[in-house]
Amino acid sequence: MNGRLVVALATPALLALALVGLLQRQGVERLQALPSLLIGAGLLVASAEGYRRRRHRLLRALRDPSDLPPP
Repeated sequence: MNGRLVVALATPALLALALVGLLQRQGVERLQALPSLLIGAGLLVASAEGYRRRRHRLLRALRDPSDLPPP
């Protein structure tokens, strides 16, 4: 299975699990759910940035094919 696909599927699951953990805990114990929430949010942002970067490279290559790297 493609590594990107695994991360793409795991990120929403991690965020959902963190939110459920955050809602079920009370008081100081809620802090235990924050690392997984922050990691999930970071993965989501990194994935979106990578997607944006790939789209930008594709658009630039379509506009000027001489910018393509050699095969």
